[in-house]
Amino acid sequence: METYSTAFFLSFDEIQGHAIHKLFSASSCRSSQILPGLFIGNFKDARDVEQLSKNNITHILSIHDSARPMLEGVKYLCIPAADSPSQNLARHFRESIKFIHECRLTGEGCLVHCLAGVSRSVTLVVAYIMTITDFGWEDALSVVRAARSCANPNMGFQRQLQEFEKHDVDQFRQWLKEEYGENSSQDLQEAKNLLSKYKEQAELQQSTGGRQWNNNFSSVPSLSYSNYTTET
Repeated sequence: METYSTAFFLSFDEIQGHAIHKLFSASSCRSSQILPGLFIGNFKDARDVEQLSKNNITHILSIHDSARPMLEGVKYLCIPAADSPSQNLARHFRESIKFIHECRLTGEGCLVHCLAGVSRSVTLVVAYIMTITDFGWEDALSVVRAARSCANPNMGFQRQLQEFEKHDVDQFRQWLKEEYGENSSQDLQEAKNLLSKYKEQAELQQSTGGRQWNNNFSSVPSLSYSNYTTET
């Protein structure tokens, strides 16, 4: 009977960890601070203990297919969800906003991450920014993109953000105000600064034919609502 060394066998978690490390080791889109105390990152960022400590991150909102707590001493909100246009993320907006906001009110940091930090995590943060400011979904997404160029929710998630703006965000703003009081004016100013930065860079890119500003999202603009409507 042949024998095999157990040194060559890895657990599922180890295999997953190696795969994720290989996938993101060369990625330039690592953890990004969007607002004070609010970060977006990828799966690898959520396991980077040194970086988490440096950014005073005590809360992690994990949203991907197999989301679960990974580190001790960190408060988690885990939302199992696929990066699919048909995935309903809007149903998680309230609990996500509450989790992020309560963390930031304590002066601590919250990391919102999916696998790549591009679609699912960005969608939740855009909904949060819409709630703490008076921004619509497109401006809120531009705020995120100013700080994180790879941000690009899939078309289904963009549609859900449009529906959120159309039907629910005013109620969410009122709920947040009643629950936690007036929001810090610093957040609004930070968001306005990022929005101005985004628009300036976009204008520069347009005027130079894209030569001066090589940004990942330049070729994947958000779509207008009419792109999602279907005939009835």
